[in-house]
Amino acid sequence: MSKEIKWGMIGCGNVTEKKSGPAFSKVPHSELVAVMGRNPEKAADYAQRHGVPKWYSDVDALINDPEVDAIYIATPPDVHLDYATRAMKAGKAVYVEKPMARNAAECEAMNQISRETGVPLFVAYYRRALPYFLKLKELVEQKVVGDIRLVTVQIHYQAYAEEVGENAQPRWRVNPQISGGGHFHDLASHQFDFLEYLLGPIKSAQGISRNQAGLYEADDIVVANFEFESGILGTGSWCYTLNREQRLDEGQIIGSKGKIIFSFFEKFHIKVLTAEGEEEYYLPYPEHVQQPLIESIVQELRGEGTCPSTGETGARANAIMDQITKP
Repeated sequence: MSKEIKWGMIGCGNVTEKKSGPAFSKVPHSELVAVMGRNPEKAADYAQRHGVPKWYSDVDALINDPEVDAIYIATPPDVHLDYATRAMKAGKAVYVEKPMARNAAECEAMNQISRETGVPLFVAYYRRALPYFLKLKELVEQKVVGDIRLVTVQIHYQAYAEEVGENAQPRWRVNPQISGGGHFHDLASHQFDFLEYLLGPIKSAQGISRNQAGLYEADDIVVANFEFESGILGTGSWCYTLNREQRLDEGQIIGSKGKIIFSFFEKFHIKVLTAEGEEEYYLPYPEHVQQPLIESIVQELRGEGTCPSTGETGARANAIMDQITKP
């Protein structure tokens, strides 16, 4: 791999505007040199606005650009396997958005190509590198709440505006043919990936997934129980059709001496409750939330470090969600 990592990006959607795209050129020894979008005008506009030298409307043209060392796939999950396979067979390292693919079988196919080609594969589970979540990991490892017994996860959201009303036009995230599931697959993938990073492998998971409100094809409510190899147990509930007043994003790590209350998505406070009292930590996300993880990828590609989120770790979240939502 060249000393400077030059990136090509497939997809110019919302996630790339701030969360990821600008970070590629802010990380040391890294530069975003080309973008690709199926809509030429959108690709050209993105390149112009973000100062990217080249744009394409053909995926193979970007993948085969000799100046591009590594590929970031920022598309819906239905094409992750195809695009990642093409890129790895072209010898280009791949960084793919989450969830890694639509199901565990597609993830395993991607990992098989990575093993066969020897080309590295990374997944955008960027919580593994964010200060907020690293603080959670530190608190658990320091046993500030004792031995961990139980984890609870709750995501209770209202339906999105485009999902309700006479002219409802739900987006691709609730089309299982494109996304692999619904909002559960989109958000719980982050949660299960981080919980495994925090507490080790989940050895079994069971659940019930249903569509209650009939707003779209995908499930809109999921409940689950899961067990870690360590013996820690977990429960979760995800509902996406409540009213705004009930909106909740909360995780609890319950130990023998107290509990840690935190948020996966919306809040930047961590609250620690023990017999000694209450402690609170405030760790806002960086401007570009994927930047710390991207930096770890660049360091690994340069032989200077290791990225904590690989194809092998990323596939596990899909496997857990498959177990929970299987018919």
